[in-house]
Amino acid sequence: MSSPQEIETAVFGGGCFWCTEAVFNELRGVISVMPGYAGGTIANPTYEQVSSGQTGHAEVTKIKFNRTQISFKDLLTVFFATHDSTTLNRQDNDTGTQYRSVIFYTDDEQKREAENFIAGLKSNGTPAVTEVKPLEKFYVAEDYHRQYYQNNPDQPYCQLVIDPKLKKLKQTFTGMLNKKAP
Repeated sequence: MSSPQEIETAVFGGGCFWCTEAVFNELRGVISVMPGYAGGTIANPTYEQVSSGQTGHAEVTKIKFNRTQISFKDLLTVFFATHDSTTLNRQDNDTGTQYRSVIFYTDDEQKREAENFIAGLKSNGTPAVTEVKPLEKFYVAEDYHRQYYQNNPDQPYCQLVIDPKLKKLKQTFTGMLNKKAP
């Protein structure tokens, strides 16, 4: 059981939230992953509104994690390894600002860590375009988006886009996976 002092929240946008939810659900120390919307101007947006690209919101995942089991830096490492941080407003075939690479920090320490991580990527030649912004408001996505991959593994999008990300995760980050992960 985690104490409240050990629980932290991270919010990442790395394209479609079905992908990021599936990836972060596999990690040891992650308590919950919730798809939603953040960064825009419309309160309580719908998926259709966000998909239009007119709300300013990004598809994001809110990750609650136990920082004694996994660090924010570890989450950043997985985040950057499982999406393309070098393309502006695009992930695979998903295009638009709603699919941008973004970190919504919840405190100054997360801001500092995210900015340092991105600076490290850039100093190593990776032209990351990931935004770092304060989390102002998170809106939970509609129920049918939750656990999308787990509920729809045979859907073509899941097989073509999410499966390769999970395969990479399992090959690259074996020591960070839940024991239940095959």
